[in-house]
Amino acid sequence: MNGSRTKPCGIMISEIVIVRHPVSVCVPVNHKLTLRVRAEGTGILNYQWFTEHDDKEVPGGTEADFTIRAKRTQLYVCRVNDHFCNWVFSDWVKVKVLDIDKSGLPENWLGEPHIAVHPKPQTVQQGTKLTLRCAAFGIPTPHYQWYRNGQPLLDKNSGMLQIDCATAEHRGSYLCCISNVLEETWTEPVDVDLVQPDQLPTAAPTATDKVALLIGNLNYTNHPPLMAPIMDVHELANLLQQLGFRVVSLLDLTREEMLAAIDKFIQLLDKGVYGLFYYAGHGYERVGRNYLVAVDAPQPYRPENCVCVQRVMLSMQQRQTALSVILLDTCRKWYNQDCIPSGIMPLGPSGNTVYGYATCEDAEAYEVQDGGKSTGIFTKYLNQHILQTEKVTHVLEKVSEDLGRDPLVKGKQQVEIKHTLKEPRSLADPVRTTGHTRELHQREACWRQANKLPPKKRLMFVCGVEVEVSFSALFSNVLVTFATIKTKGPRTQDCSVTLSSIPPMEDIFSSSGRSEEMETLLFIKSNNPDCTLRLCTLQRLTKTLVIKVDLHYTHMDSKLRQTESQQVDIGMPLVASCKLYTRNHATTAKKQEGASAQSMGNFPTIKPQLHQTVAGPCRPFTRKAECAAKVAVTRSNEPEENDENELQDFTLRH
Repeated sequence: MNGSRTKPCGIMISEIVIVRHPVSVCVPVNHKLTLRVRAEGTGILNYQWFTEHDDKEVPGGTEADFTIRAKRTQLYVCRVNDHFCNWVFSDWVKVKVLDIDKSGLPENWLGEPHIAVHPKPQTVQQGTKLTLRCAAFGIPTPHYQWYRNGQPLLDKNSGMLQIDCATAEHRGSYLCCISNVLEETWTEPVDVDLVQPDQLPTAAPTATDKVALLIGNLNYTNHPPLMAPIMDVHELANLLQQLGFRVVSLLDLTREEMLAAIDKFIQLLDKGVYGLFYYAGHGYERVGRNYLVAVDAPQPYRPENCVCVQRVMLSMQQRQTALSVILLDTCRKWYNQDCIPSGIMPLGPSGNTVYGYATCEDAEAYEVQDGGKSTGIFTKYLNQHILQTEKVTHVLEKVSEDLGRDPLVKGKQQVEIKHTLKEPRSLADPVRTTGHTRELHQREACWRQANKLPPKKRLMFVCGVEVEVSFSALFSNVLVTFATIKTKGPRTQDCSVTLSSIPPMEDIFSSSGRSEEMETLLFIKSNNPDCTLRLCTLQRLTKTLVIKVDLHYTHMDSKLRQTESQQVDIGMPLVASCKLYTRNHATTAKKQEGASAQSMGNFPTIKPQLHQTVAGPCRPFTRKAECAAKVAVTRSNEPEENDENELQDFTLRH
């Protein structure tokens, strides 16, 4: 160790004796622990701790009690020396670090064995390898002893029991005793069964995690608005959460916001993860590629103003997901087929990839009113079947069959399914809850960041009135704020409260053209609040959001109407904390020189130009003819329109 094992002075005055060596430990990642050594000798003793890597001294490791934050598995040793050139080394000890789920570990854990991973029942083929695993934290490192049918197994003294060639005698009930000087504990017993090759059941598919990104575009700046994406995204998000998906749902995104959200979504994917991407809004198809139209797309729009679906799928496949699903409730009309073909190469034969199109090539998708609410007809049937435990392609086949029988779109719209599914994967497949990795923890932290709500606030006004401010998420970029008067002041009457935000945030649900049914359905109430404020497009926040609470009351003595105000800084709630706008900043400089009428504009201040839809009392609304001025020849870049008289009862998504 840097020459420290030699004695520069040859005269030994008195030996140093280590009376207590440090002990090996097994702890969760980032656990704080103390390695201890005790020694006796003449005079003052000095200590220096080393690691196994190049026998390097550990900075700050100069005390008998050495506290570290365990990051990775390492070996440690301590050198003790005196002023008479005597030295001695402690035993090497191993700090084993397990990056696995540590939930359930007591807050004041003293080091007694804590089982983090229990063995699982096994059914294996005779003649193949049998492996049982368990893992436990402990200070000192726990000792393992495996048992079969109540009898200890010789030399089976580690966290993994492995038998290279399993035979009938290995059938039975297994469990492991885990102990250290503090305590003894036992794993749950598990059964091991052995079968002949033709009897071996197929293992049920599982996911390491399930992540979904849902985008609904409805308030277009230069194109007809839509109604259905609000309810389609809202209901599908709730259903996917029931299936165990971590869901981020977003409304009204510009192209750069869509790309930024997709980038974040792709980062959450990993090997073994189920990834689902859903889009509802305007779209089209060109040269075999599908494009999603952003709310800021100019008219006419080009591919560079939109998001290419195949690029999203390619990014998902590159993350080696166990299942990649793309569901598109959008039109696929062809247009401008003479344009330069897309630079995206065809996708390779990657397994477990599923496309679910609301309609087939060169056809349109429709949204209708169903039971007083607007819905995309594809998503209507999708939501009826998505909770089923069948293979995902079978679920989409049922959607296709139902939609094909619907008289409203018969002969006009039909689901198309493409897939390379090589395993019976289902959206309802369970997520494995053992052996959690660091990547899983990172995904959970990122997902929680995009869905974190501000805490409740209690505000006490000078007049003695107490107001509670609470929050709810309608979408990942739509926050609902509630104000409720909890206590009235001693000299106040006729109290009321109003809410506003700094900076002001638009409410896309209260715009003209939104039906009363939709408004009622989405108006979430929380214990009959006195005031409600919806804050939309949170992804455009570039600074913290402040809620202004104005309390209005009549003073009993003066009979005058008075107002008191307080402000609550709620930070960057929900998806605002992900700072999707930073991608805009990174790309703005590149676009400045070529800015034109087709540029994206200033995203954070976009105000959609909503068009009044035509609605009849007995039929669904239509927004079919709400495009720009009718210039028949010059709109070569716009998807082709159908005859208006044919489709009076539908709204087209293109």
